[in-house]
Amino acid sequence: MVRAIFPGTFDPIHYGHIDIAVRAARLFDELVIAVYDKPLKSLLFLPKERIALVEQTFQDHPKIRVIGYSGLTVNICRQIEAQVIVRGLRVFSDFEFEFRMALANHRLAPDIEIVALITDEEHTFLSSNTVREIASLDGDVSSMVPSHVEKALKLKLGGMSDRQIPPNALRD
Repeated sequence: MVRAIFPGTFDPIHYGHIDIAVRAARLFDELVIAVYDKPLKSLLFLPKERIALVEQTFQDHPKIRVIGYSGLTVNICRQIEAQVIVRGLRVFSDFEFEFRMALANHRLAPDIEIVALITDEEHTFLSSNTVREIASLDGDVSSMVPSHVEKALKLKLGGMSDRQIPPNALRD
C-alpha cells in the first residue's frame, strides 16, 4: 500500500488544495492531509478549526483522511508510514520554493519521495492569502472555497473589514 501525505496550513482550504488532494487520492492508496499547526506565518484559524474545515471538505472521500501535526514533515511521514509527500504547483515561483524544500526533505529522508502536481489552470491564482484578503474586505469568495469554508470565514472575519489581515512571509 502506498500512503501519501499532503502537508500544509490550509488557512483556509480552497479549491486549489482540493484539486490537488482529489487528484493525489486517485494516484495513491491513501492520502493523508496533514494540517500543520505552527508555521512561521500569521494564521486566521486555529489548528482545530482548520482540521475541522478540511475534514468536512473530504468527508465523502474514503481514501482521504485528515490529521494535525507539528515539527518536521518527514517525521510525521515516518510516524504514519507515508512513502510520498505531495505538493502542489501553481506558478513558476512555486517551483523554486518547492524544489528547495524537496531537496531539504530528501536530505533528511532519502527514502521518502516528493511528488509535485500542477494545479488545474482555473486555480493558479488561488492562495489562502488571496482568499483571506478578499474575504476580509467582504468580497465574494464563493468561487474559491466550499460553502462551509465561506461561512467559517464570514464568522471569523465578522467586523474585521476595517482591520488588515497580516501578510504572510511564506507562500501557502
